[in-house]
Amino acid sequence: MATRKLDPDQALLLDNQLCFALYSTSLAMTKLYKPLLDGLGLTYPQYLVMLVLWERDGLTVSELGERLYLDSGTLTPLLKRLEAAGLISRIRAVTDERRVHLTLTAAGRRLKVRAAKIPGCILDASQCSLSELVSLTKQVQALRQRLVT
Repeated sequence: MATRKLDPDQALLLDNQLCFALYSTSLAMTKLYKPLLDGLGLTYPQYLVMLVLWERDGLTVSELGERLYLDSGTLTPLLKRLEAAGLISRIRAVTDERRVHLTLTAAGRRLKVRAAKIPGCILDASQCSLSELVSLTKQVQALRQRLVT
């Protein structure tokens, strides 16, 4: 990778920081999701858990953590609240009690139908075309992959 010399005065301007652009955009995105998710009775992190389980039901807590880049200490309280809400079941494996499998309940599966409107609302609010959002998502995912490896 070629390195370039950065002008220190320019390099330290807040508006030139990729991290700040991503952080402030994440805050704006979470704020946009809040009223949509309130209607489903979910927080944003709970919504992410449900998205993963709607893709692939029956994951273990560790598999879910890998998918969401979260540790079990962060996930456990979220999962307990989702279980208390009747959306998921946590089942310990008979052969290894450390492994906890997550399964959607009927209510959790039904919630997917109500959540289906959310991506369209986000697309509308972004004022981007679908292809622009797909491209942006792929670019951010590629950046994340380079940063975590």
